[in-house]
Amino acid sequence: MAGPDGLRLADWSVMSTQMVESPDVREKEADTGPELFHYVDKDKMVESAVFGTFVEALCGEKFPVTKVPKPGSPVCPACKEIYDAMEP
Repeated sequence: MAGPDGLRLADWSVMSTQMVESPDVREKEADTGPELFHYVDKDKMVESAVFGTFVEALCGEKFPVTKVPKPGSPVCPACKEIYDAMEP
């Protein structure tokens, strides 16, 4: 029904929101021991943490950064060997 100025009221009462749960489809891998942390480029690590891009560790493994290592965290032996062999 139009009002005197030709405007109509919209009926928004039929709008609704529905939440749909998405199942976690990631498969859990077998326990391979403690989680290892890798050496990666500092700038690329920040970019990966913010945007979810993949980084490449010194050992060649590619992954998105999801965690920050704490002091004493186990380090990938291959990354450590390459890092220790680099000139200061």
